Amino acid sequence: MNYPKKVVIGDITVRDGFQHEERFIPTEAKLWTLEQLILSGFRHIEVTNFGNPKGMPQFRDSDELFRMIRSSKKVAHLMNEVVLTAITIRERAIERAIEARQKGYGPDRILLMVSTSESHQKVNSGVSLAEYWKMSEEWVKKARDAGLQVNGTVSTIWGCPIEGPTDMRKAIEFTKRWFDIGATDVEHADHDGSASPDRVYDYFSMLLDSTDNPQKQIAHFHTTRGWGLANVLAALQAGITNYESTLGGLGGQPANFVDGVPVSGTGTYYYRDPSEVGLVCTEDMVVMMDEMGIDTGVDVDMVLDTGKMVEKIVGRRLRSESIRNGRIPKFMKNPEK
Repeated sequence: MNYPKKVVIGDITVRDGFQHEERFIPTEAKLWTLEQLILSGFRHIEVTNFGNPKGMPQFRDSDELFRMIRSSKKVAHLMNEVVLTAITIRERAIERAIEARQKGYGPDRILLMVSTSESHQKVNSGVSLAEYWKMSEEWVKKARDAGLQVNGTVSTIWGCPIEGPTDMRKAIEFTKRWFDIGATDVEHADHDGSASPDRVYDYFSMLLDSTDNPQKQIAHFHTTRGWGLANVLAALQAGITNYESTLGGLGGQPANFVDGVPVSGTGTYYYRDPSEVGLVCTEDMVVMMDEMGIDTGVDVDMVLDTGKMVEKIVGRRLRSESIRNGRIPKFMKNPEK
C-alpha cells in the first residue's frame, strides 16, 4: 500500500458532532472540549454554526463560545497556531462571522456548502443551486476582503438521501468552481454514509489527477453503515492528506428536537435510526493511523482521555472502539518471562 506518512486532522466535534444532540450541550462543556482538542494537538477545529438559532438552538451560544475560547488562558499560548471555523450557510450567517471577526473574537475561517443534488441543496440551504452559487460569488469575496479563510464544501458526492445516486464528476466541477470564486480549501463530504471504499478511491484519484493543490482538499466521512475507516483507508491510498472527524463518531443532521422542544433543524430526519449516525470517530482514526506509522501531530492518549469525557458530557456510550479496548501495547507486560 502507498499512503501519506503525515496527515492533518480537523476535529469538528463541537459543531458537527454536537449539532445532532437533542439536548443542549452546556457552553462550558463545549469550551472544555475545544480546549482539550487544542491541547491534544489539533490545529483545525470547528467551533459553531452562525445560522439562525431558532432552527438550531444548539448554537444559540455561538458568539459567547467564540469569546470564551478567544479569551481562554488555558490555550492562549497555542492560539496563533489554531484555525477556528464557523459554519455560515447563508448571507446573514456570513455577516455575523464578519462582524464577530471585526470585533476581535470571531472565526478565522467560515464554511459554505453546495450539494451536487438539487433536492438536498434546497433542504440544506433553502435555495436552488443557481441561487446559492450566485450568493456565494458575492459573499466569498466579502469574507476574503474581511480577512477570513473560506471553505467551500461539496456534498452528496457519492449519493443523496433524497434523490439517490449522483454523478461524482459533478463534484469535481463544483470543486473547481469553489476555487475559481475564491475559496481557500474544499471539503469533500460523504455526509450520510453513502460512499463505499472503491468509489472513494476512484473519486479522490480523479480529483487529485485534476487539481494542482492536493493539500487544499479535505475528506469528510460519515460512518452510517460502518464503512467510515475503510473509506479513510481508501482516501489515504488515493493520496489525500486532510481529514475531518468527531470524538465518539458524534454528529449528523441538525437536531429537530432540542431540550424537549420541536425545532425546524433541517427538517425531518432522513436516517432510519437517528441515534446511529455520525462521522468517522476521531479516537479510532488516530489510533489506526498511529499503528500505520502515519504522523497525525496529536497526542493519542490525550485524545482518548478527552473522548471518555465527551461520553460523560453527552451522557451515553459512543462509537469509539479504541476507548473501550485501548491502544495496542508497545511494551511487554511480563518482560521477565
